[in-house]
Amino acid sequence: MGAAALFGSGLTTAAHAADPATASGIVLGVGATESQRVVSWYASAGTAQMVEVAPTSELVNGEFPANAVTFPATVAANTVNGGYNGHATVDGLKENTKYSYRVGAEGSWSQTYSFKTQDFDGDFNFLFFGDPQIGSSGDTAKDGAGWTDTLNVALAANPNTELLVSGGDQVETANTETQWNAFLASDKLRQYPWAATIGNHDVGGKAYEQHFWTPNTDRSAPFYNGTPATRSGGDYWYVYKDVLFIDLNSNAYANGADAAHIGYVTDVVNKHGADAKYTVLVYHHSIYSPASHANDGDNQLRRQDFPTAFSKLGVDLVLQGHDHSYSRSYAIKNGKKAHPDEQPSATQVNTGPGGVIYVTANSASGSKYYDLTAPDTTEDPNYGPDPLNPKSHWANSVENQEHVRTYVKVQVDARRNRLVVENVRSGTCAAPNAAVELGNVSWCGPNSGATAAQPVGSKVDQVVIHPYNGRGQVDAPKPARGESAWVRQNAESGARAVTLTSLS
Repeated sequence: MGAAALFGSGLTTAAHAADPATASGIVLGVGATESQRVVSWYASAGTAQMVEVAPTSELVNGEFPANAVTFPATVAANTVNGGYNGHATVDGLKENTKYSYRVGAEGSWSQTYSFKTQDFDGDFNFLFFGDPQIGSSGDTAKDGAGWTDTLNVALAANPNTELLVSGGDQVETANTETQWNAFLASDKLRQYPWAATIGNHDVGGKAYEQHFWTPNTDRSAPFYNGTPATRSGGDYWYVYKDVLFIDLNSNAYANGADAAHIGYVTDVVNKHGADAKYTVLVYHHSIYSPASHANDGDNQLRRQDFPTAFSKLGVDLVLQGHDHSYSRSYAIKNGKKAHPDEQPSATQVNTGPGGVIYVTANSASGSKYYDLTAPDTTEDPNYGPDPLNPKSHWANSVENQEHVRTYVKVQVDARRNRLVVENVRSGTCAAPNAAVELGNVSWCGPNSGATAAQPVGSKVDQVVIHPYNGRGQVDAPKPARGESAWVRQNAESGARAVTLTSLS
């Protein structure tokens, strides 16, 4: 069977390179579409590198067939620890197929890994992880153990999940490779695509960018902060089934960067919103933080800059990290509660026109937790208490901290036009839970430790979100692929596209 039959048209089988190189730090990344994956790795030599791919069913005794397809890598000098880093985009994948792959060159291949594609249309779920921040407890090994356990627990419970989405802060210190090694230790990161997000602990060095290559990335100055020698990140987007994902480098926010981010989101939605049914934004700095970062100056600024724009652009869900605690907002429209009567911890939410749900993820590794803070209007008069639950900030329907590891599961139920968001415990007070083990926190469990820790797999929070305008209303017809209900609504009202001038 030829390469075109295996992967689709336009691909050929490339010749093997002769120069060997040793590969490490292999990670599977998300591609621009369901039919792509990006593989990134470190190499000991700068000779020709590649990814070799074949349907797993074609391997015989672990050997790749003669007609396996190779994808040449882009290789550059590694500015962090010497050697080289490479990446290659695997394209033309078929749906519902298990593939095997390895990286390197003839005579020096890596171990073989595998991943499985699923239907390229219809319902799916993805997992969102907050701040592994390996090394932040002071014990890299313990942090890595907690992170690996969360991946194991989450994927054992959700083996058919299709994406692993990052909330940022993969490591504590940008260029410390021992921390990156612990973050990348699990083979789950070679089996499921990691959609990277850059956090504030990932900047200040090139390692983030050298470990992760992301699709459709704009590395213009407003999205790419730092000196030339240390820049990493950029804003990027991809479409996966019915979701347009847009990922922002929220470390860049000063000197007009927020306006640039809004311009970027506007441009991507105008050009690609019609290719998806839902829009999900991902960035690191949670603007509706429930804990230590609630009133940081940069978050106060973003609370003024972002929400009205996101409402006008028809964003459905915003996923954030940074605050090492969990929160789920009410439906927020133009920076205010969309429905004053929406109750705390409601399990069903109709967002209404312009309504956006903001989620902050807790620590996925147990390396560091931040305790919830009381609303403080002396710090920010616009971020006071919730009239329905004065202990919480006005924007948040749920705020939670138990000092146990968690992850967020998002079900994209396009058939019934809804999104289901769950915050799930991936650990207890027992090891691996570095912050608890090392005494960095003094209690563990619900109600500030007054209640025993709940079991692994139990849910902290669950909500069914019904987005506006037929995209989330039960029994409403689903727009055809390529027809966004939001774009259709604007077209019917005479607006050709959403522009910055409409965001005031």
